[in-house]
Amino acid sequence: MKALFDELSRQVSKAITQKYSTSFSIGILALDTSIRPAIYAIYGYVRLADEIVDSFHDYNKQLLLERFSEQTWQALDEGISLNPVLQSFQETVRQYKIGKNLIEQFLRSMQMDLTPMDYNTERYKEYILGSAEVVGLMCLQVFVEGDEEAYSRLKPYAMKLGSAFQKVNFLRDLKDDYQILGRTYFPNIEMGMFDNQIKTSIEEDIESEFREALIGIKKLPACSKFGVYLAYKYYLSLFKKIKRTPAQCIMKERIRIPNTQKLSLMMSSYLQYKMAVL
Repeated sequence: MKALFDELSRQVSKAITQKYSTSFSIGILALDTSIRPAIYAIYGYVRLADEIVDSFHDYNKQLLLERFSEQTWQALDEGISLNPVLQSFQETVRQYKIGKNLIEQFLRSMQMDLTPMDYNTERYKEYILGSAEVVGLMCLQVFVEGDEEAYSRLKPYAMKLGSAFQKVNFLRDLKDDYQILGRTYFPNIEMGMFDNQIKTSIEEDIESEFREALIGIKKLPACSKFGVYLAYKYYLSLFKKIKRTPAQCIMKERIRIPNTQKLSLMMSSYLQYKMAVL
């Protein structure tokens, strides 16, 4: 029965999310049960692409990503894939009418990761658009469940949230991106000169995006508001910890939030939500 394969495919995407991201897994659990499988499917898809460009160093990444892209379009054209992750993703794309332009932009950013490059402002913005902002827009299409007016109204806020999350990731992963993968995402910065002044200017930009994103979170449908707010609170906590960490330490270690603190954030965020702070 195909229904059995569809169920298995959704379970695989869920397992990938739970394996790779405690924070997003907690956030998804706070979403309405009706939309959780779709968000797992989106995360599983983008995670698989990330793994190709970030982890498979002993293999032909270019070939793997090209094959992954071809199989993506094939799955969307045919409405079926033997790859469980692509199967659950294409199912979600079709159900929620996720624009193919968003998928194209995402794959373009993954392609950019295959070759170390110096990012100027234009490339930096393009990379963030494809690697983070469009992922937020994919999720938004699920959250509004086909309401085009709501999607258009909330689109700028979803993009700001995705951008803020990605820039926090850049700071968190600065050491590994630079020393292991040879990547420097922040534009016009010589990493050998990275100091507290440069770090502060980056943080001011992120703070501005967090403020704007919160406005949109408050306007989300009830099915998704708490889950997105929870992810926001986790990343805001991580960001505050990064802010307290000197630039020289950021270059030497990866800043983390313990799981115990994530659970504490979940409880405090839930109380704020129930008390109608949102």
